[in-house]
Amino acid sequence: MKFKKSFNPSVFYPSIVLLFAILAIALIFPKIMLVSLTNIQNYLTETFGWFYVLSVTIIFFSVMFLLFSKYGDIKLGPDHAEAAYSNVSWFAMLFSAGMGIGLMFWGVGEPVMHYLAPPTGDPQTVEAAKQAMTITFFHWGISVWSIYGIVAIILAFFAYRHNLPLTLKSAFYPLVGDKIYGTFGDIIDIFAVIATFFGVTVSLGMGVLQINAGFNHLFEIPMTSSTQIIFIAIITVLVTISATSGLDKGIKLLSNTNMILAVFIILFILLLGNTTGLLNSLVENIGSYMSSFLRDTFNLYAYEKQNESWIGGWTLLYWTWWLSWAPFVGLFIARISRGRTIKEFVAGVLFVPTGFVFLWMTVFGNSAIELINGGYTELATAVNENVSLALFVFLEKFPFSFIMSTIATIMIIIFFVTSADSAAMVIDMLCSNGKDDTPKWQKLWWCVLIGVIASVLLYAGGLKALQAMTIIAAFPLTIALGGCIYGLFKALSIDAEKKRTQILGAISPTGTSKNWREKLQAIIYVPDKRDAEKFLNKIVEPAFKEVKEEFEKNDLVAIIEKNKEKSQIHIHVGMGDDRDFRYGIKILKTEALDYANTDTLYTAEVYLLEGGQGYDVMGWSKDSILNDIVEQYRKHLYFLHKVT
Repeated sequence: MKFKKSFNPSVFYPSIVLLFAILAIALIFPKIMLVSLTNIQNYLTETFGWFYVLSVTIIFFSVMFLLFSKYGDIKLGPDHAEAAYSNVSWFAMLFSAGMGIGLMFWGVGEPVMHYLAPPTGDPQTVEAAKQAMTITFFHWGISVWSIYGIVAIILAFFAYRHNLPLTLKSAFYPLVGDKIYGTFGDIIDIFAVIATFFGVTVSLGMGVLQINAGFNHLFEIPMTSSTQIIFIAIITVLVTISATSGLDKGIKLLSNTNMILAVFIILFILLLGNTTGLLNSLVENIGSYMSSFLRDTFNLYAYEKQNESWIGGWTLLYWTWWLSWAPFVGLFIARISRGRTIKEFVAGVLFVPTGFVFLWMTVFGNSAIELINGGYTELATAVNENVSLALFVFLEKFPFSFIMSTIATIMIIIFFVTSADSAAMVIDMLCSNGKDDTPKWQKLWWCVLIGVIASVLLYAGGLKALQAMTIIAAFPLTIALGGCIYGLFKALSIDAEKKRTQILGAISPTGTSKNWREKLQAIIYVPDKRDAEKFLNKIVEPAFKEVKEEFEKNDLVAIIEKNKEKSQIHIHVGMGDDRDFRYGIKILKTEALDYANTDTLYTAEVYLLEGGQGYDVMGWSKDSILNDIVEQYRKHLYFLHKVT
């Protein structure tokens, strides 16, 4: 049996060599590596804290500009593309991959930590509680999703609208052009593989501590390295099952399941806790977050030196961690977002997850603070001593605590499975020129490797060193991201100009048909499948061949490509260094109008490089088709004139 593979050797093999080389150094010299990387991390945080803050601010305003600008109507894909997933499944998947596991770990822990030790003011006061929730919202709010969103938009735009590979190197196309297909592009993808791999490995290795804490709390299973390695092995098996099931049956199903459980556990705490107080707190927390957003965004405690270490250990640490995860989460979000407009994408990615995060943090954070104020000091102790236990200690104060802790543990496991599965899929795509339909063994390879290396690092040490390395990687990535944002806006301006030069709406054959009988025939014609195929073969194809000859007489390279399976044909004209011209016709099955004697009819839709143009040419004469090709070509030349 032939061993099938579809990976890019120039990325796949160097990535594996580098992974094992870094792993060997982390295991052989764990202390030296940890000290060295920690020093570099601290230096970057202290010296370039302003750079991270400014970069996140620029990213936020760039995304908000896309939401309200003329670019918002541009689709992440051809103009005729439809969203691949329903809104509910889309929200569930991007949330699960983005930060689901983080909310389970920090939903109770972070608000309590800020309440017990605020950056300013006295601890365990009303002001400390308000400040704790505002800070937590800031760290998990709209800024985070702006980082993920801008990377996803860049990747999805160039991949789905300009047919570039769905890998990180495509983000650099406006800057370096076709060099992305050479060594430069391979180095970018290798960097993304290393960052994604160790980022998710560190998270898996450290996050399994919370799973172990859950089972320890429920069944008194000991918290040891051996136990945690067993849990990693079990999770790895679940990840491989999910990965081999495909995106729709694996990640999508698990993400939808976890969202149902998340809504259930939130409603449980909300209804059995101080419902009115929590709803009041939610509204006030959002108000405080909005009113202090700009101040907190630019706040580096430059005039309060005693708080410089606090921002380095919290806000800057979060910004660098989110930035280091941006290639992984951004590429995954891009993978599931084809067919959405930029405006729809930004609104969905920024506001829906952020709203859910605010609800989650309020329900768990404010409830935890209220319990501590009521004398439940065990929760404060758990947060200070072992934050992985905080969620389960918190649930002890509610009815059916065993059942709720079991559900929470299941959610943590599912979040880990979806995160690891998403990471394996992303790494496989990075190593395969953006292809997702790769042999199953390739995804399984990365699933198993993530589990094995996480186990080795957990047992022998080295997780913290690799965490520092992952955070350090955010620095060059942030610099590169600035250039990619510039390239995105440059490309969007060209696309917007192209869209402006096109006549929007349906185009009728009036003025191009030979006579009124042909116009009437085009209106009342109800073709079946055989009629459509005959039209494509007898009218469209000869018209394309005739205009191709004319293009070639004028020293233009024209190619006709026909796909019988998809019932489509197009002519492609090379334009040198400028954007090529493409005019195609695709047969589509659609629902017939009420006056027809059939349920379905077939249309012949015109499409360009930008996608479907929304008008039907079925029944047009050959001369009418030729005239339309020439008219679209004229508009394309006008577009090139406007942008050059």
